Amino acid sequence: MTVEEIEAFVCIARTGGFTEASRRLNRSQPAISRRIRELERSLGAALFERAGRQVSLTEAGTALLPYAEAALATIRDGERAVRDLSRDAGGARTLGLAIVGTLADSHIVDALRAFEADFPEVSVELRTATSREVSTLVRGGEASLGLRYFPDADPQLESIPLGTEKLLVVVPASHPVTASSVPDLRALPDERWLGFSPERGQPDSFGHLLERRLTASGLMDPPITRVDSLTAQKRLVEAGFGVALMPVSSVREELRIGSVRAIEVESMGAGLPVVVVRRRRGYHSRPAAAFLRVLKDHTPGLLG
Repeated sequence: MTVEEIEAFVCIARTGGFTEASRRLNRSQPAISRRIRELERSLGAALFERAGRQVSLTEAGTALLPYAEAALATIRDGERAVRDLSRDAGGARTLGLAIVGTLADSHIVDALRAFEADFPEVSVELRTATSREVSTLVRGGEASLGLRYFPDADPQLESIPLGTEKLLVVVPASHPVTASSVPDLRALPDERWLGFSPERGQPDSFGHLLERRLTASGLMDPPITRVDSLTAQKRLVEAGFGVALMPVSSVREELRIGSVRAIEVESMGAGLPVVVVRRRRGYHSRPAAAFLRVLKDHTPGLLG
C-alpha cells in the first residue's frame, strides 16, 4: 500500500464521502476512487460500504483506521524532525495547533502572543475545531498540540491539564429568573435544556456533564435537545428556545450586548476542564515544547 492510498482512506473515513475527500486532498474523485480500489485489492477486503454519496467503514475498514492514522502521523513526525534540523540552513519552522474555538477568547490568546514575540522564526498554523476534532487532528499528526475540553481517554494521546473554565447557565434576556445566581439547578425546574450529544467512549464529555449536573440537582429525566454546535445553542437561547450550560468564554460577546443573561449556580462546583493533548509517542518538536511552557505560564488555573 502507498502513502497516497492510506491518505485517501483516512480522509474518506473522516469526512464520510469520496467527494469531500477529493476536495480536501485536491485530487479528482476518480483518482481518489482508484486509490481506494488499489488499497482494497492489496488487502483483499472491502473497506467501505457505499450508500449513495455517503460511505461508512466496514469491519475491515474499522480495523485498519487506527493503524492508517498512526502511519500518517509517523510520516508527518519525520517531516517535522527534518525541518527542525534544517533551521540552521534557513529552513522554515512551523507549529501546528488545533484549538476549540471558544478557547481562543481566553488567556490562551495571551500565550499565543507571548510565544510569537519570543519565537518570531516559528510560524503558527492554527486550526479551530470541536474537542473531538482536535483530538483527531493531533492523533493523525496534522497538529502537534491540541487544546480541548476534558481529557481524551484515547491511550494514544496524553492529556496535560491547564485548569478549569467556569460554567454558567445561559438564559434568554427575557427569562423570568432575574437573579444573577441561584443555589442550585432546582431553581430552574421546568426548562428545556440545550446540550451536546454524549461522546461515545468519552465518559467525561460535555454532553455527559450536563446530564450528571441535572440529575445531581434532583431533576430526573429533564428534556434535553441535542445541538452539537455552540453557536447554534447560543442563537436558540437568544430566541427563547431553551437554556444551556456554557463556558463563560463562549458567551462574552452575547453578555456584553445583552442578548442573553448568565446565572451562576452556587452548588455547581467544578468547572469545565481544559487540557492540552499530544501524541504519547509522537515527535515533540522544540517549538511545541516551547509553546507548552509558555502556555502553562499564561494559564495558571485558566478561568477557574
